[in-house]
Amino acid sequence: MRILIVGPCASGKTTLERGLCQMGYDAHSAAQEHSYVPTMWCRVHKPDVLIYLDANLATVRERSGSHWEPRELERLKDRLSHARAHCDLYVCTDDLTEEEVLESAWRFLEERRSI
Repeated sequence: MRILIVGPCASGKTTLERGLCQMGYDAHSAAQEHSYVPTMWCRVHKPDVLIYLDANLATVRERSGSHWEPRELERLKDRLSHARAHCDLYVCTDDLTEEEVLESAWRFLEERRSI
C-alpha cells in the first residue's frame, strides 16, 4: 500500500512517514508542498492512500520554530486544497501528540486493509 502524506506541518509529516515506514508501510511525505503535484505524485505513482495533516498558524509556528505569516500559511493551504478535498484521511494535529497522529493513521490503514 503506497501512502503519501501532505500538509502544512513538516515535522508532523516526517514523523508520521518514519513511523509508518517502521510499521512496514510504503509511506512518503511531500517535502515541499508545491511538489505535491506533479513531482511527488509521479514519484509515488498515484498513492493508494493520501493523508492530509493540517494545523493552524500557532501550531505551525511552534513546531517549525519560525515565524509564519498568516498569508503565507493560507497560500500554502490554497496550493494543497486539491489534496485536502481528495484525501483519504484528514487529521488536524493541533491537539494531538505525535503518537496520537501515528495511532490514528495506523487505525485507519488497518481498517482499510480489512475491507
